[in-house]
Amino acid sequence: MPERSNGLDARVTSLEQQMTAVSAEAKAAFVLAREADRDVFVTRDKLNAHTKVLNALRQTQLEHGEKLREHDARFDGLEREMRNGFSTLNVGMAQIIALLTGSAGSGRD
Repeated sequence: MPERSNGLDARVTSLEQQMTAVSAEAKAAFVLAREADRDVFVTRDKLNAHTKVLNALRQTQLEHGEKLREHDARFDGLEREMRNGFSTLNVGMAQIIALLTGSAGSGRD
């Protein structure tokens, strides 16, 4: 029986040593998992912040687009008014030139 006891003691000792190593590895894995969880949280937090910035930029771009459309419509109206004004001015100048030419022509006769 003593031989069996010695073999059993050796096996138990070996298992105890293996359990110590496994326990240390499990603790290390737990630490890594906790750090990975923290990293995921930080990354998610940054991603949420970036998403908020992109949404704010989108909103600003929409507002700027609306302002540009308003300015474009206003510019188109001003351009029409300017063209009409120049047309009126050209007609008036043509009438003045015709009157001056007619006056000058009648004075020479």
